[in-house]
Amino acid sequence: QVQLVESGGGLVQTGGSLRLSCAASGSISSIIGMGWYRQAPGEQRELVAGITRGGSINYSDSVKGRFTISRDNAKNTVYLQMNSLKPEDTAVYYCYARVSITTYWGQGTQVTVSS
Repeated sequence: QVQLVESGGGLVQTGGSLRLSCAASGSISSIIGMGWYRQAPGEQRELVAGITRGGSINYSDSVKGRFTISRDNAKNTVYLQMNSLKPEDTAVYYCYARVSITTYWGQGTQVTVSS
């Protein structure tokens, strides 16, 4: 079992920045990848960024060059630095952790970008 606790969402103006954090606990050594999805109202959940245990990183095309995913292994925490935010980035952001074929989810944190 893996537990995920997110923090860092909020309200920001267009062009602003936010940093999301996701702290993992439980079976940490079993995690093979972590990252972030987001879901806007009426939309499907989409991958934003992910990082594997080996350090490989991928981003959705919509956030490349603006968002940066990183991790602190000592704190079992993954971060998502979001810069140059746009209204279309408004969504609930969910942290995930993959253990074999199982995906664990955080509770979600709201990010709202005002125009």
